[in-house]
Amino acid sequence: MKPSTRPRYYGVLAEFPSPAALVAAARATHDAGYRKYDAYSPFPIEELADAMHDHKNPISRIVFFAGLTGACVGFGMQVYANLVHYPMNIAGRPLYAWPMFIPITFECTVAFAAFTGVLAMLALNGLPRPHHPLFSVPSFSQATQSRFFLCIESDDPKFELEAVHKFLEGLGPMEIHDVENE
Repeated sequence: MKPSTRPRYYGVLAEFPSPAALVAAARATHDAGYRKYDAYSPFPIEELADAMHDHKNPISRIVFFAGLTGACVGFGMQVYANLVHYPMNIAGRPLYAWPMFIPITFECTVAFAAFTGVLAMLALNGLPRPHHPLFSVPSFSQATQSRFFLCIESDDPKFELEAVHKFLEGLGPMEIHDVENE
């Protein structure tokens, strides 16, 4: 049997009592040099993204370029059909009458952007994922209701189990859990 190359631990999870404590913990975690960590809250906290220095969201760029591609495909398809493949002179109108291409170009722009946006969101979030190692922590079910969690992942270059425990204990959490990979 081949030995597993996955690390034994997914990470260390700390539970905090309030949004302010979670934001302070996220800020301290970033300042301590950890980069592979995530925070979980039952509702959006505006300060959390700033505390985590998490401002990289490629979705808008991906959707923009997908929409641009859709516009080019829609417009190009009509130009090709009317000028090259099946040119037809109707009532002396020019073959290249671009205003009549606008509805199809708009529809292709919206369709390409929307489908690409959904697929990119799923891919960037790692979905579909029926099971996550954090689900094995019993109190993590409260992450959608009333609790606030911060998990430092084991693939962080600075991760050492004992050092992470000591660091998280210094932040004053309610509980700390080792999260194992399954």
